[in-house]
Amino acid sequence: MPQSDTRNRRVVLAARPHGMPTSRDFRLEEADVPAPGEGQVLLRTLYLSLDPYMRPMMNDVPPAYAASSVRVGEPMVGGTVDRVVSSRHPRFQVGDLVLGNSGWQDYALSDGQDLVPLGEMKQPSLALGVLGMPAFTAHVGLLDIGEPKPGETVVVAAATGAVGAVVGQIARLKGARVVGIAGGTDKCRYAVEELGFDVCLDRREPRLAERLAAACPRGIDVYFENVGGEVFEAVVPLLNHWARVPLCGTISSYNGDTSPGPNRLPQVLAVLQQKRIRMQGLIILDHYGDRYDAFRRDMDAWVADGRVKLREDRVDGLENAPAALIRMLEGGNFGKLVVRVSDV
Repeated sequence: MPQSDTRNRRVVLAARPHGMPTSRDFRLEEADVPAPGEGQVLLRTLYLSLDPYMRPMMNDVPPAYAASSVRVGEPMVGGTVDRVVSSRHPRFQVGDLVLGNSGWQDYALSDGQDLVPLGEMKQPSLALGVLGMPAFTAHVGLLDIGEPKPGETVVVAAATGAVGAVVGQIARLKGARVVGIAGGTDKCRYAVEELGFDVCLDRREPRLAERLAAACPRGIDVYFENVGGEVFEAVVPLLNHWARVPLCGTISSYNGDTSPGPNRLPQVLAVLQQKRIRMQGLIILDHYGDRYDAFRRDMDAWVADGRVKLREDRVDGLENAPAALIRMLEGGNFGKLVVRVSDV
């Protein structure tokens, strides 16, 4: 991968997409490497996380969880693992490995408030996946909202994605029966054979609702929602009384799908009310202050003894981030999508 000590490569938002983003909506450009001021550090991006929330951040109107969208001409946002290469901050030394938010660029400045020291890690990219935000989302959403009990049926969409794969494994640790839904036979085989799911259904095959009903003969007690669309429609009739639905995302609608169809909202609301179902939205930024330490204690132990794992879908080169994000939005990623930007 090309590297430079004097120029800062940046992938900026070139235009706001209409529907699925295309390569024309991004632009790779170069700028001067910034110099840290008093109380700042200069960071070199090692790994960049690619996540579904980035698509709503490209819209003109920001999503509810963000103060503003990405501005046209500015670098795309994203969580990163960084190396401190210059410091004028008392808490950080040159060479420190940190978790940051440098976005889609080689270098970035930080005042340190958004940085988490990582120490030395054999595989630093894990801080963006199974030891990072996606797994934290799975941990809080499933345990705090889903509250799975032994013997219950837990269904998770996007079952081999960065969040869904961890949801299913934690549910199994809690004694639940786990049914995954994923896109493709290879992903479904992986969910069962490698992650320990009881069943995994290919959403691309016909009659999903019928196959899901057969896989859940006692109904669904917890549904971890990542997708929306036809998957959610297949799940709703099978929800048991007092079921819990952590609402993490609805990636099927992120590209503004306005395809015509019947208005099913009245039926959905009726099911939620009549069956006393709890459906709660989840924004993981709300929980770093009170839940992160407990997550790291659990996940560090589970990863160390092999009870939880997460496949990494790694892409080399910052210049390949746009194509990788588009692939993810089309359902083509397999595991946690990470861009290796630099080895420094």
